[in-house]
Amino acid sequence: MHNNKSFRRLPTTLGGLLLAVTLPTQAVEMADLGHATVDVDLQALLGAFHSDRGYATGAAEPRRYRWQEGVVTLGAELNPKESGLYGRVSTVATATWGDGDAAGFTSGRERELDLEDAFVGYRSEALGGSPWTLDVSAGRQPITLGDGFLVAGDALSLGDALGEELDRGGAYYLAGRQAFDRTAMVALGRDGWRGQLAWFESDNPAQASTEMAALTLAHEHASGLVEATFLRGLGVDETQADDFLAERDGMKVYGLRAEQRLLDEALTLRGEVAHQRKDTREHAWALEPAWTFSELPGQPTLSLRYSRFSAGWDALFYGFTRGYGTWFQGEVAGNYAGPFNSNAEVWRLGLEGSVNESLHLGLLAYDFSSRDSTSPPDMGGRELNLYAEWLPTDWLYVSPLLGWYSPDRSAAEGGIQLGDDDTSFYAQLLVGVFF
Repeated sequence: MHNNKSFRRLPTTLGGLLLAVTLPTQAVEMADLGHATVDVDLQALLGAFHSDRGYATGAAEPRRYRWQEGVVTLGAELNPKESGLYGRVSTVATATWGDGDAAGFTSGRERELDLEDAFVGYRSEALGGSPWTLDVSAGRQPITLGDGFLVAGDALSLGDALGEELDRGGAYYLAGRQAFDRTAMVALGRDGWRGQLAWFESDNPAQASTEMAALTLAHEHASGLVEATFLRGLGVDETQADDFLAERDGMKVYGLRAEQRLLDEALTLRGEVAHQRKDTREHAWALEPAWTFSELPGQPTLSLRYSRFSAGWDALFYGFTRGYGTWFQGEVAGNYAGPFNSNAEVWRLGLEGSVNESLHLGLLAYDFSSRDSTSPPDMGGRELNLYAEWLPTDWLYVSPLLGWYSPDRSAAEGGIQLGDDDTSFYAQLLVGVFF
């Protein structure tokens, strides 16, 4: 197991959720069984990336990086028309070409084809004729809790650059592998209330094959929601875990999040707080007000978020649930340079809006600083991201992004950026097709 202190703070998911979040679901009906249909879907996401600098969170060297990633998923689903059995089985192919990513988590030689989803379930919209709803599922599937602050799939996808034992097929940024290896989940709901009991186990060596149980209780009302979460660590693979990940065995996590829409829904307030009990007591919280100018063309939204993560905070399986900048804060910082939602204070200012139904534009600015400056490396800095998301047809997605990252210190000065502390230019282009 790689025991570099910075390795424990790696991000845990990102672009693999991009299609699921941004794009409409597409599938071809192959059979109508009366009570259900059998549908087949094909998704492909390709990315081309450029970074002026490398970052010392992995095995990168002080040079320019250019690389490409690809993810192709083929799946078949059983979809009930109302209540009944459902399920999905899918395969995913991932690859990285070129120099490998800017942090050195991939080498550019990764190619892998593997099973992704394999689960069955049962859902009832009116349990026994009552107003209760029931959803039970088990197998290999992704699990997301709330807004993805704690858990949003098992998507950390390293290559062979840090050792063959950590190789999960590459496509590090696109993160095409989302499913936990083994899961069981029961969800109940009634009159705005919903509860969920889940168990999941990773087979990801970079996550030390963590096993956890989760309980959530949420209440939705006309203008928002409140949700409480409890997580309990049930074990890790001791042969894969460093001292930091080993603390997940027996860890307890308490979380509370809220969302409230005010002033005719022009103002949205989001907030989340979480507390971890392990060998130390750690905490994290975030507050995000956002104002939508509904009277202006494109209905732009201006948002400001402050998030804070204690020095020993374990970011677990956090992820990408509401688009760019959700919990991967900064395309350079959130993926390559850090901080990875640990030992950090982050300010995020966002301005996002739509030119028309098919073109969405966004500008995100970040300021990062370390909570504990005595715990190296220093991942402080600033970043600016400018992006577009374009859906010219119902099966094509195109998203260019430009970024400028300015670290407080170079790696030689105790920071992360290799070579110098000058502003680094970053660019990426994502193209997705789905049927």
